[in-house]
Amino acid sequence: MIKLEKALNIVMNSAITLEEESVPLQEACGRVLYRDVSSDIDMPPFNKSAMDGYACRSEDIDRPLKVIETIPAGYTPQKTVGDGECSKIMTGGIVLEGVDCVVMVEHTEIKDDLVIVNKKSSDRNICYKAEDIHKGDGVLQKGTLLTPAEIAVLSSVGCDPVPVSRKPVLGIIATGSELVEPSQKPQSAQIRNSNGYQLYSHVEQAGCKPVYLGIIGDSPEAIGSAIDQNISNVDIFLLSGGVSMGEFDYVPGVLQEKGFKLLFQKVAIKPGKPTVFGKIDNKFVFGMPGNPVSTFILFEMLVKPFCYKLMGADYSHTKVTAKLAETIKRIKSERLSFIPVVVNNNGEINLIKYHGSAHIHALTKANGILSIPVGVNEIKAGENVQALLIK
Repeated sequence: MIKLEKALNIVMNSAITLEEESVPLQEACGRVLYRDVSSDIDMPPFNKSAMDGYACRSEDIDRPLKVIETIPAGYTPQKTVGDGECSKIMTGGIVLEGVDCVVMVEHTEIKDDLVIVNKKSSDRNICYKAEDIHKGDGVLQKGTLLTPAEIAVLSSVGCDPVPVSRKPVLGIIATGSELVEPSQKPQSAQIRNSNGYQLYSHVEQAGCKPVYLGIIGDSPEAIGSAIDQNISNVDIFLLSGGVSMGEFDYVPGVLQEKGFKLLFQKVAIKPGKPTVFGKIDNKFVFGMPGNPVSTFILFEMLVKPFCYKLMGADYSHTKVTAKLAETIKRIKSERLSFIPVVVNNNGEINLIKYHGSAHIHALTKANGILSIPVGVNEIKAGENVQALLIK
């Protein structure tokens, strides 16, 4: 049994780099940038007005100004502002040389067709050429996870299509002869397959490609056949169930028979102790316990960072430090423990009703996961603790 930190190091050090592909700009959000991107133009490309107002020379604002031209955005000015003159200008309009300020329209009034500045300001209200980016400057680095802000930057520098890493394909197998699909009503000794669909959603949310491979009964032949039939089409197998020490827990043995090198089979966490990670060539497998909270925690802690690493990105959870609202006690402390919590707006972390690794409903109430370190049997109310945000 190994610590979570060691398990994560083993997983991350096993990562390969997936190949590049190009996608249209409108499909790039959520993808990981494969190459550095530089700007092909200055930004802004010209001096432009930051306000609706009047473009003039600051030395003239103490006297009435004659409007010689109107400059909307997208229009090239035709006249040069001279002594006692100004141009009416809209936000984004070009500011020609010789003009050193734009007076906000709110700070002016019109008298006898002349502009009177009735409120002075030290603000120039001009966005100067290349003040944000010079042509050739790098704007985004390889490995950047693309969000709407990055999409706007890519748009402004003409990066379309976008070079991104290929999405890893994850094949999801739920093992267990007791499982039935959610559309079926369970009969005696049966339960619905929640893990398969939980994992499918996890994979989609992580920006990867899920492939649901169905329920496989507790049979080494059936598990092995599912591996053989799909290994050429997936990058990672995710198997839930069948990884512990029971008589019908066949997954580790089957994986070894198929040539997978198992790099660990137990992790010192609760829930999630019987966890398998292995590889063969450039194919990988995670075998996780059948209890749904265990699967949820292990995807967050191990699978998700690994998926992002395959795409060239570094992933880390958002962490919040706050005061614990009530005391936590536990009897056994030999493993790192994770429990669902609520981080509230008052700077506190609240416990919620949680019955253990099968209680997936508790996670619908939670927005964070609190870790209790090894050797700690009690954390008192009012102590600062750290939670990982999951929502």
